[in-house]
Amino acid sequence: MELPKFLLGDNTDHLDAIFVIHTEYPRFLINLVDDEIEWWESFERTDEEELAVEVAALIEEASAFYDDEMKAYKEE
Repeated sequence: MELPKFLLGDNTDHLDAIFVIHTEYPRFLINLVDDEIEWWESFERTDEEELAVEVAALIEEASAFYDDEMKAYKEE
């Protein structure tokens, strides 16, 4: 099965959260309400600078994905 790059996540224990799951490397879960990220990867210290730049872009992509999904739901 081929997974989409982003998935929406929902949990009734966290009603105020907006979870987006990034399924490609580096895999993570982000709560768009507070930008808290839970990484599912381990990183080397040498990767930190490159990762910081990549993370900023991935957060923007996750936010854009969420906005597009919400537009699609409203149009239905």
